[in-house]
Amino acid sequence: MLSYSTYIHHSSQKWVTFVHGAGGSSSIWFRQIRAFKKEFNVLLVDLRGHGNSKIRSHEQDKKDYTFEVITNDIVEVLDHLCIERSHFVGISLGTILIRDLAERHPEMVESMVLGGAVLKLNTRSKLLMGFGNFFKSVVPYIFLYKLFAFIIMPKKNHKESRLLFVNEAKKLYQKEFIRWYKLTAQLNPILRLFRLKDINIPTLYVMGEQDHLFLPSIKKVITGHQSAQLHIIKNCGHVVNVEHPLEFNKEVLSFLKMKN
Repeated sequence: MLSYSTYIHHSSQKWVTFVHGAGGSSSIWFRQIRAFKKEFNVLLVDLRGHGNSKIRSHEQDKKDYTFEVITNDIVEVLDHLCIERSHFVGISLGTILIRDLAERHPEMVESMVLGGAVLKLNTRSKLLMGFGNFFKSVVPYIFLYKLFAFIIMPKKNHKESRLLFVNEAKKLYQKEFIRWYKLTAQLNPILRLFRLKDINIPTLYVMGEQDHLFLPSIKKVITGHQSAQLHIIKNCGHVVNVEHPLEFNKEVLSFLKMKN
């Protein structure tokens, strides 16, 4: 089972589950915990191979990862804790996992908050994925990760987010990075489904104004999804919860309280 931590509220029955992105860990939510545990029960998970989640070694886990496998890891924790329904907050790749979980288990998802959401790969990001796919087995993974982090978060005010994710990514192993990277081959069809289908679960997209790779597609999709709304944070890049935690916390908590 994934490593997880919980903060139990003295009276609320509502849960908020936080899902980090690739190469990160639950530690990226350190600026959210205090604010959210005042209002909700909080669950933080470390995805497999990340943070304190050990790499599984038995035979069935030697297969390539799929979004279904990774999503089922999160569901396993929820079932273990007898959490039947939760709000979900994710960042970057975590937003894809939450949306996938909502597709497979809509009854478990009360609402979704998707920060730095990924719904479409533009030409630049496709070239980046192709470059990484070509070199992933011959170049040290941390070099690729630093390159990706710089391209996604290039500005001076993105530096803290960049360093946070790179430092967390150093805890991965080369083989584990490759297994996660192979998930990119599954991205286009699953993202196409997410763009076309309004899942009718209340959704808040929180995007940085400077998230040049992913914000344009979110702006287009939002016009056709009646259950979704968008909040853009000024002078902010991809990792919105780290760069502007006060605005992120305020907007997300306001959204979640409305959905209770």
